[in-house]
Formats: sequence, structure tokens, C-alpha cells
Amino acid sequence: MSHLQPPNEPNDPNGGDGAARRGRSGSPEPDTPGQPGTSAPPEHRASARRGAAWARVVIPALVIVAWLVGAAIGGPYFGKVSEVSSNDSTAYLPTSAEATQVQNRLPEFLGDDAIPAVVVITGEQKLTEEQLHTLADLATGLGDLPEVSGAVSPPIPSEDGRAVEIFVPLDADADVDAAVEALRSELASTLPADLTSYVTGPAGFLGDLVEAFGGIDTLLLLVAIAAVFVILVIVYRSPLLPLIVLSTSLFALCVALLTVWWLAKAGVVLLSGQTQGILFILVIGAATDYSLLYVSRYREALRDHHRRWEATREAWRGSVGAITASGSTVIAGLLCLLLSELASNRDLGPIAAIGIVFAMLAALTFLPALLMACGRTAFWPRRPHVLAAGAAGEQSDAHLPTKGVWARLPAFVQRRHRPVWITVVVLLLGACVGLGQLKAEGVPQSDLVLGASEARAGQEALAEHFPGGSGSPVYVITSADDLQEVAGVLLTGDDIGAVSVAAAESPSGSAPVTTDGVQPAGPPGSPAPDPTVSHGDVLLQATLTVAADSAAAGDVVRDLRAELGDRAQIGGVSATDVDSNDASIRDRTLIIPIVLVVILGILMLLLRSVVAPLMLIGTVVLSFGATLGIAALVFNHVFHMPGADPAVPLFGFVFLVALGIDYNIFLMTRVREESVRHGTHAGIGRGLAITGGVITSAGLVLAATFAALSVIPILFLVQIAFIVAFGVLLDTLLVRSILVPALGHQFGRHLWWPSKKITD
Repeated sequence: MSHLQPPNEPNDPNGGDGAARRGRSGSPEPDTPGQPGTSAPPEHRASARRGAAWARVVIPALVIVAWLVGAAIGGPYFGKVSEVSSNDSTAYLPTSAEATQVQNRLPEFLGDDAIPAVVVITGEQKLTEEQLHTLADLATGLGDLPEVSGAVSPPIPSEDGRAVEIFVPLDADADVDAAVEALRSELASTLPADLTSYVTGPAGFLGDLVEAFGGIDTLLLLVAIAAVFVILVIVYRSPLLPLIVLSTSLFALCVALLTVWWLAKAGVVLLSGQTQGILFILVIGAATDYSLLYVSRYREALRDHHRRWEATREAWRGSVGAITASGSTVIAGLLCLLLSELASNRDLGPIAAIGIVFAMLAALTFLPALLMACGRTAFWPRRPHVLAAGAAGEQSDAHLPTKGVWARLPAFVQRRHRPVWITVVVLLLGACVGLGQLKAEGVPQSDLVLGASEARAGQEALAEHFPGGSGSPVYVITSADDLQEVAGVLLTGDDIGAVSVAAAESPSGSAPVTTDGVQPAGPPGSPAPDPTVSHGDVLLQATLTVAADSAAAGDVVRDLRAELGDRAQIGGVSATDVDSNDASIRDRTLIIPIVLVVILGILMLLLRSVVAPLMLIGTVVLSFGATLGIAALVFNHVFHMPGADPAVPLFGFVFLVALGIDYNIFLMTRVREESVRHGTHAGIGRGLAITGGVITSAGLVLAATFAALSVIPILFLVQIAFIVAFGVLLDTLLVRSILVPALGHQFGRHLWWPSKKITD
């Protein structure tokens, strides 16, 4: 029976025709429900048709308007993210961390909660008395800056006389980036030309970090959008369809950002620069992927139906299951991050999950409404036409590609499945060898920003003329009764140059401590000030001879904690790095197995099988191991990176496993659908042929969007960008296209065990 239908009726509001109200089999569909054996009066049928016609116009219009309103409200919030975000690493630690407890008590001993900036000024020769007087006046003038909170120290000369350091406390409630920039501008305008200044220390590094994240709102978004648009134009070869898909992704991002912004404003989640960047990329990539799947189904449906509504209904029914299952799997994997001790990791889970929710909603509501409004025009100039097929089998086969790689690859994989999967597994195992070279034990704070960094240059100048830990001491809170005993341990410790105690009576706010006790800090003959005591405790400050963010500084903190035990609490920059790295290592050890178990359970429910989910999990884990192995070689020998944060493998795993399973869900749901009708081996070939093009396109889009993260000069984001982009390409082009189908042919009907409904 032919599926070609008569010309459109003139009053059809949906661009269809009267005969199109028939089903795909050609039999008429009932207009309105009635009693068995009876038909409704003509006026009732006409009224029902008019109501249905209006609903098919009004509902899509309301959906489009709702998303337009949401995007219009959420769009301006791109410029407000800095109001609710924080890049302070101390804020990421759990309240139970020792460094956090010390940080919370610092105002008790030091007064205002300020962020210390270390100003280092160097000259080519030994500084003269005149230059020192000029620098003393400069230090006094710095205290008048509105961003400065508290007393500025006088210039402290180095032993070689070629440099001075000035400690400037900056207001913790101020915009740190702006405060550091104001300080640098003041130094540049008042410093003599023969001297060089640097702003470093905790405030300097935080300012450089915030500045590096400054491109997230504009540069990152523009690069990601441009990359996606180019790929969509190549894939669809249409001027309108890429804009429709891209608008779906952008509208999803606007509404997701609006939701996250208010949650961060209310203190429900902690939003950081890296979380913001990942949210942008994840929503654009995921929404585009889901859109590609829906567009593929809609194109198929337009070849089966004249009417847009019929095609939309069939496409929605065919894609909602795969998109919902895929998104739910990603959300489940992301929510496992709630088990993290680090707030930056823990809050990424719900923030990214919110992004995935709106990506799914946009792909299942806004996109279908837009495509229904545009109809076949969306695909111009390659509009899909209704196929004239005979039997149902011929109609089904009409969707199979007849040329190109996806017409040939399924047959090749089926014919040579055993040598194919063995070869691919050997290659992936070989790539896993590089895992032993992955250095993910943490990196110094000075290496977080790629490219030029004044704070890093200042740290190098500081280490050349002063103890490397100047301005970033190790804070030790201990009982006032144990002050001298604990100070003795500090003074005999490795890599500790000096020890002082917080003393409000001292002009500098602290007094030196030696083996003979607390020493005078004022002019000769001045008495030793009394230490500041709070709740029976005092604050000791140990200045390290090594950089505060170095591995050696971390060793000092660990040794002190082991020796002092319960007698003291240790905090500061070095302790924060130690506690952050320990928490990250604990997180990845705990969360990675849980993610695997959760996703495995979802796959078993979705595919109603045990063997297929285990096979899919195994292939994705193997792909992840190979990706990390290659990444380790590239990081060490191509980019010569100093190492990686312990959270990099965790983030890479969550994204790659969740998104890798994403594509396998797209593939295997179609394979199961085809296997039920045609048997396992034929179903695998048909599923691969039908989904190959769209899933590969989706993989390219996701890889391109994550690769866009590399435009932000932050070591962590660049490494995540490479791992996810390379891993998605590996999973899309090799694992999902070749390895999974080959293993499926190897298992045959046992792939669906314990189900016995599907044959070979």
C-alpha cells in the first residue's frame, strides 16, 4: 500500500492534508471516542478536529514563548556570575578540615579577616638609603588605598640589600582582583624607574587566578558556540537547522545559569570559576547532543508522515526514552560527587546536574516546538520527503544508509568481529601503560595559571632574596601554656626560618619567638609584648625557607602534625594545600567505584539485561584507562606540565564514564529495538548503521565544546579539556563504533541474558 497521500487540504493549519490523518498503515484514525459500533455526530467530529488543530498550534507557541521568557531573564546573569562565585581554596575545604578550623579562628588573633598581599621590590644594585626612605613613604601611602584593611608593614630589607618586602593586608570582602590591580597600579605610578615591583602572596595568586577566569563569560562561550556552529553546518549543510539547534543549547544554558545563580546567592551551592566553565561547556555539549538525536528521529518521521504533528509525535516518542535515560545516567553520575569532602567538587554535582536537566528539557520541548513550527523548511535545502515504500519491512529499510562508511562498517564488523575486538582491546590496553606516568598528587599554587603571572614572578623574586615562605606562614594554634614547647618544635624543624607569635601590643602585630622566649619587637629596650590570647590559645607563625605552595612545605606540615599531635592545630596556605590534596585523593578513591555501580544499575534496568551492561561498563572503563594513559604521556612529554590536581582523574572519570555511557545508550537502545524485530546480529548492524552518523556528530560536538575549555589559561581546565575531548573522540570513533558492536556479535543472543525473547 502506498504511503503517498493527496495534496494538502486548503484549510489544514498544520501544513498537512486530509488523508494524512490516516495512520502509517493507511487505515483511518478515529476522530473522537464513541460507543462501540457507533459514530459521533458530524458536528462533534468537526469540533474535535478544530480543538485538536488549535492545540497543535497553541501548545508549541506557548512552549516557545516560555523558553524565550526564561532566556530573556537568564541572559543578563552571565555578567553577574562574579557576584556569587568564589575562587578561595580555603572555602572549598570541609569544616572538619584542620586548615579550615585554623582559618576560621585567625581573626581572633590577627584582627580583621584580611588577605595578605606581599609586595616585593627589587633593584639591580644594593638599595641606597635614599631609595629606602622613598620606599618607606610609598608603604605609608599604600595604607591609604580603600582596598587596604589594617596596617601596612614598613619595608623589610633583604640580607643582600637588593630587595625589600612589604606586607599589605587587603580587605577580604573587597573584589580581590580589583584590589590587587589597584595595588599594582599604585606601585607602577609611584615607584622609581630603576626599581621593579611585584604583588605576590595569597592575594597576588588569587588575583591572577580571578583574572585568568575572566574570559569565561565571553571568550569561552564564543569559542564553544563557534566550534559547535561550524560542526553543525558541516553535518546538516543547512543554514537554518544549526541555528535552531544552537538556540536550543543557549536557551538551556540561560535558564540553567539563572537557576544556579540564585542557588549560589542563597548559599545553597558554592560556585567557582572552574565549576562555571564546566557548567557552560556541559550544557552546550549535552543539549546539542540531545538535539542531534531528536533531529535524526524527526528527519526519519518526516519521511513517514506528511503532517508535522504526526512527525513530531513519532520523533518525540522515539527519542524521549533514549534522551531521558542518557540524561538520567549523567545526572546520577554527577550526583555521586555529593559524596565529596571538597565543596568545589561536591557542589559541581548538583550544579552540573541542573544543567543536564535543562539540556534535556530544552531538547524535548523547545526544539520539537521550533521544528514543528518550521516543518521541512528547517532542513532547507535538503528537505526530507515522504518515502514511497511498499511493505513495512521496506519502509523500515528505507532509513538505512546505502552508501558511506555507515553502510559498509556494520557488515565488516559482523564478518570480522573476533579479530576486530581483540585488536582494539590490545591497542587500548597498550595505551593504559601510560597510567603509571600520571602525576596527580597536586601542583603548586604558582603553577595553576598558565602563561605570564606576576604573582609567580614575584614568588621567584621573593625566594631569591627572602625566605621562600615569606607572607604565607604556617599558622599554629596551641595552648598559651604550651607556647614555648611548641615553638621549640617549630624552631628545630626543617625548612623553618623564623617563628613569631601574634601580639596585638606589637607595632607589627607579632613578636619574634626564640628558644629564650618571646622577644621585644619595638625599639631597643622595649619590653616583650604579651601574646594575644583567645580562649586560652595563642597563634604561632612559622616562616618557611621554601615556597609555601611547594611539596617541601607540604612535608613540613605533615611532619609538624605528626610530632605535635593534639597539642596544636596547623593551618595556612601550605596546610590548605595538604588538606585539599588529601580530600581529593579520598574523594576519587570513594566516588569512582560508586559511579560505576550506579551507572551499571541504570543500564541493567534500561536494557533489561546483565551481560550487555557489564560489557558496556567494561569498554568505557578500558577507554578511560587508555585516555588517562595517553594524557599522562602528552602532559609530561609534549606540554611539560608540572603535574595534575588529584581531582583531575575524578572529574575526567565522571565526565567520560557518564558521557561515554551516553553514546552507548543511544546505540544500544536502538540495537535492542532492532534486535527485537530482526534478531541480535541483524539488530546490531542496523542499530550501528542508523545511529552511526548522528552519534559520531554528537561526539565531535562534545569534544569540540570541552576542547574550548583550553582557552582559559588554568592548568586544571586545560587538562580536563584534553582528557574529555580526547576520551570522547576515542569512545565515539573506536569504542562505540567498532569495539561494542564487535563484542555484541561475539556474545550473540547471550548479550541480552537473562532475557530469552531475542534470538541470534
